[in-house]
Amino acid sequence: MAKQSGLGDNLYLSGYDLSGDIQAVGNIGGGPAALEFTGINKSAHERKGGRLDGRLQMTTYFNPGVEADAAHGILKALPRTDVIASYFRGTTLGGPSANIVAKQIGYDGSRGDDGQFTFSVEAQSNSYTLEWGRSLTAGKRTDTTATNGSSVDFGTGPTTFGLQAYLHVFAFTGTSVTVKLQESSDNGAGDAWADVTGGAFTAATGVTSQRIETARGQTVERYLRVVTTGTFTNAVFAVSVIRNDVAVTF
Repeated sequence: MAKQSGLGDNLYLSGYDLSGDIQAVGNIGGGPAALEFTGINKSAHERKGGRLDGRLQMTTYFNPGVEADAAHGILKALPRTDVIASYFRGTTLGGPSANIVAKQIGYDGSRGDDGQFTFSVEAQSNSYTLEWGRSLTAGKRTDTTATNGSSVDFGTGPTTFGLQAYLHVFAFTGTSVTVKLQESSDNGAGDAWADVTGGAFTAATGVTSQRIETARGQTVERYLRVVTTGTFTNAVFAVSVIRNDVAVTF
């Protein structure tokens, strides 16, 4: 794959699109700590995976505006409850995306000599590590009625380790919308699309964010898509999915 710039990316926080107020995204990382288990009879380091962790750092512009996605109004609260953050590397269907259930740590302002006022924010993982997946929506998707979305080919399949998925709902008009995942081994050519067991998010009635996971040993087919059902006239949302290639426990 050729080198790419970081232009055209999106960053969502608990159902709000902060992309227009993000100056830079810093450390996006996670995984198990490397614990040393080197015995005296070894000639090189011997390591095992330790505690899972994750982080997502960002620098934001000072935007105290009245619009729903103005960064200052969302970040200044410094909630003690969990937030869900998703970084979409571009807005192409099937593109890479990083997701984290986290505590928002800090909202420290910094004024440069030139007068620019920015804030440093870090999301530190809670209960789960940072999870890299693929976007099942091309950035934000807008449905005005129940819709079967376009599919993403995960390249091989099936796998037998389940999946995790993240949802952000940015705007909604109606009674409720249920966002769910469907799967097929051949993109619906002969194997009809079917709901992923455990792959439905709780019905949304407004701005929200959610994380779900299926059973750990569940089979997941090669092709996945996002389907909406419910009574609504406008649902703006984004979905990211992590299909596990190896056994994962939290």
